[in-house]
Amino acid sequence: MLQNIKSPNDIKNLTYPQLAKLAKEIRSCIIETVGKNGGHLSSNLGVVELTLALHRVFDSPKDAIIWDVSHQCYPHKLLTGRYEKFNTLRQKDGISGFTKHSESQHDFFDAGHSSTSISSALGLLTGRKLLQKEGKVIAIIGDGALTGGMAFEALSHAGQIAKNLIVILNDNQLSIGQNTGSLSRYLSRLTMTSTYQNFRYKIDRFIDKIPFFNKSLAKFVFRFKRGLKGILLTNNLFVDLGFEYVGPLNGHNTEDLEKVLKRVKKIERPVVVHVLTRKGKGYSPAENDPVTFHGIGPFCTSDGTVEKFDTLSFTEVFAKTMCNLGEKKQNLVAITAAMAKGTGLATFAHRFPERFFDVGIAEQHAVTFAGGLATAGMKPVVAIYSTFMQRGIDQLIQDIALQKVSAIFALDRAGAVSNDGETHQGIFDISLLRPVPNMTLLAPASEKELVLALEWAVEQNLSVVIRYPKASCPKEEDVFATPLEIGRGVLITLNQKYNEQKSSDASKNAQTLFICTGGIFPEVKKATEILNDNGIASDIYNLRFLKPLDKNYFLEIVKNYKYIVFAEDGIRIGGIGTYLESLLQRTYKDKKTAVCGFHDSFISQGKRADILEEVHLSPMHLAKKAALLQGVTLKN
Repeated sequence: MLQNIKSPNDIKNLTYPQLAKLAKEIRSCIIETVGKNGGHLSSNLGVVELTLALHRVFDSPKDAIIWDVSHQCYPHKLLTGRYEKFNTLRQKDGISGFTKHSESQHDFFDAGHSSTSISSALGLLTGRKLLQKEGKVIAIIGDGALTGGMAFEALSHAGQIAKNLIVILNDNQLSIGQNTGSLSRYLSRLTMTSTYQNFRYKIDRFIDKIPFFNKSLAKFVFRFKRGLKGILLTNNLFVDLGFEYVGPLNGHNTEDLEKVLKRVKKIERPVVVHVLTRKGKGYSPAENDPVTFHGIGPFCTSDGTVEKFDTLSFTEVFAKTMCNLGEKKQNLVAITAAMAKGTGLATFAHRFPERFFDVGIAEQHAVTFAGGLATAGMKPVVAIYSTFMQRGIDQLIQDIALQKVSAIFALDRAGAVSNDGETHQGIFDISLLRPVPNMTLLAPASEKELVLALEWAVEQNLSVVIRYPKASCPKEEDVFATPLEIGRGVLITLNQKYNEQKSSDASKNAQTLFICTGGIFPEVKKATEILNDNGIASDIYNLRFLKPLDKNYFLEIVKNYKYIVFAEDGIRIGGIGTYLESLLQRTYKDKKTAVCGFHDSFISQGKRADILEEVHLSPMHLAKKAALLQGVTLKN
């Protein structure tokens, strides 16, 4: 049936047995595609029936359906004409794993970050009203995303001005991992308040049977239900904010969901519809382990097994080092924003539960909470993806750097991030964080350097940021075992062997020097091998510290090189390469330089190699850039 669905109109006249069959086909298609391409599985399997009900009751795109984060939009995509391209999910030039406005008129926003849907929906609805345009606006937000402060700001505003905003609360008792905190307990309590809803539906069905009832009766019924709600739904947050509250409902019963949504569609007041769903529904490996299958790489669909790799990833090295440091440092605490497994802190949480804090999807709170812990004498380590750290920049400036507190921020997924697209690239952190006073910024290139960086950071009375990519650690170089010296990097000479001589004599045979951040080191190393194969001797200076910088040491390193290429896995504007090039050109007039980094645009999805190829950071592009400075054409 699924291959015949070209638009939501094609499902409106299906029978419920046909819908059940279609739901099964949707799940099979998602499992098969994610098994091949990777992606978000648990969240999408959990909203199949809800998506069917939404598209049967509402008329997209006249009625706008807005998915929070939108990592659960795969069923929506399959029902809105994208089945034929669904096999390209998350691939280069394929369809996005998130809603994307350029892809379909049924996608209203390019989403990817949490807790924004109610604000976006409220703005869209208000604008439509001002322009006298018709149509409902529906925001679907998960209980995990509801832990973000922005969602509460929007709810507070919407209760005042939005007469017919519909908020679907998709409650699966999970964000990415297990939900924590009082909000989760509050929603659990609300799931037990079915007495009011049962009574209310009986009244509504009775009223529906009365022909020609007048406005007076309607007003009486409304006031009666409000009074009844005051008795049976005491201390209901959504009611107190000015919303009608409907639920909880079984999110896997399409027929019941439809009946309720048809009623809700007629209400001219803001409404919260509380729906209970199960992550991973219909696929036992995902049902049994929804956290692992939330966002997953390619896997065997028959049994759910995931491919294992021999080499350690930076995330795994971070996790191991945190546990080792936790044994030695009793004041070490770890903080994450609903990313315990993704950041590697799940092992720390298991070993030291009293010193682990998952604050929910609340990066701003995580940063300031760390500032408070540091002020009390603890040593907080906050593990956040680079793209999500953007949400806590104000707090990092005001509550960490300004206060001069000693806190550590581990930025996973820095640089190019495979497959997730524009919203998840970790390319802005260097430009955002380097200008902040009292901040120290490191970029390790290997397992040894990441361990050294963490061990060094916990001993300092500083605010430290350590950034590293979503990648396997490259093959270790001897040079990476050398102790950290603040503001200084390490020079890797010809044949990648560390030379114990002074930096000015270290590589007298080479005229070309690559200066790089740690995350791009593997590509830079391959570029030097390409150059060496073409008879162009080249060395590498791995910066380690992006702030502060020992300028005199840096200038001493580069003085004997004529051609210098700066390579960083961050955006060029405001980056370290642009800064160092300017410093170099002010000091030496005879150097030829080039800066390689991400250009001034958002970067589309693809594998890491695809992304680096697109922005001219691939090994061959880097080698050609260095050769171009010398007026040489490479043989291969």
